[in-house]
Amino acid sequence: MATQRTLLTADQFFREYAGKEGRYELVRGEVVPMTPPGTVHGAVMMNIGAILRAHVKEHELGLVVGESGFLLEHAPDTVRGPDVSFVRKARIAAGGVPVAFYPEAPDLAVEVVSPSDTAAELEVKVREYLRNGTAQVWLAYPESRTVHVYNRDGTARWYGEDETLEGADVLPGFSVPVREFFAL
Repeated sequence: MATQRTLLTADQFFREYAGKEGRYELVRGEVVPMTPPGTVHGAVMMNIGAILRAHVKEHELGLVVGESGFLLEHAPDTVRGPDVSFVRKARIAAGGVPVAFYPEAPDLAVEVVSPSDTAAELEVKVREYLRNGTAQVWLAYPESRTVHVYNRDGTARWYGEDETLEGADVLPGFSVPVREFFAL
């Protein structure tokens, strides 16, 4: 006899896993444990977050968060926690930032790629973000010191450490040498 799995909603997932030790995502209603990232991953994540936050704060563009859950899909629910995310000011509800998961996709999702990440897993995440409203996804690769940028319109570009990444329509006025993301 087949065992029927119980799928969680985003609300159930938040109630049961918020504050629990470890990292988790909810993928099509199923809880997926995440391996804690390594030190280089954490340092790159903090660099990107700090650089983005400084620009966003200076220009009052919105909200930058780290490892926060975003509800991307419903029934069954998918909640992803990008390493760094940005939400435009105009998309933040009058009531402010929710305590639980953000109810929709971020404008920008940044994933710092770990050695354990597979190309297939990353492709799924990029497609989920873009399909559900994210304007741009950055995959930061510490080993090659490159950033791959994927846009909702289907275009993509790779940036090497000697190039400058610009925010285009997603982050007006943003410009940073890619090497700054990987400075340890």
